[in-house]
Amino acid sequence: MERIWAPWRIDYILGEEKESGCIFCTKPAAKEDDDNLIVHRAVCAFTMMNKFPYNNGHLLVVPYRHVPDICLLEPDENSLLVQEVCRALQVLRHVMRPDGFNIGINLGKSAGAGIEEHVHYHIVPRWNGDTNIMPVLADIKVIPEHLGISCKKLQEGFTKLYPQVSKEEEK
Repeated sequence: MERIWAPWRIDYILGEEKESGCIFCTKPAAKEDDDNLIVHRAVCAFTMMNKFPYNNGHLLVVPYRHVPDICLLEPDENSLLVQEVCRALQVLRHVMRPDGFNIGINLGKSAGAGIEEHVHYHIVPRWNGDTNIMPVLADIKVIPEHLGISCKKLQEGFTKLYPQVSKEEEK
């Protein structure tokens, strides 16, 4: 029998104690981007890796403003948020070369929102043949690259493709 080890998933599977506060507010405020898996910061939004990804390179694009619904953002905030989604797509295309993407927002717990009080986009890169029998039979998803390595690659991708876009320069 082959064994696949993914020890970082156990915290999510067992429902370990959740961090206090909104991670989408506390993580960017901490200024510890590597530890918090933040790959890019822009004026109204930032991009971070999902700590419990559906697939390798699973990103979250989050407005800095704490609101539960995109309809509560100002039009310029929504525009800048979507611009950050587009930057994230381009970086993923450049760094990871996926065949496609799933992109979406889960509004409300019944829609699957894990953090329903702070709206965010999910960007899940997809490759032809990236699914197999493991999730069906064993409820296991194999992520082939360590999050820290993916994080560094994506940070470098943002720096290479968008060196002019930073919190200060985008204003």
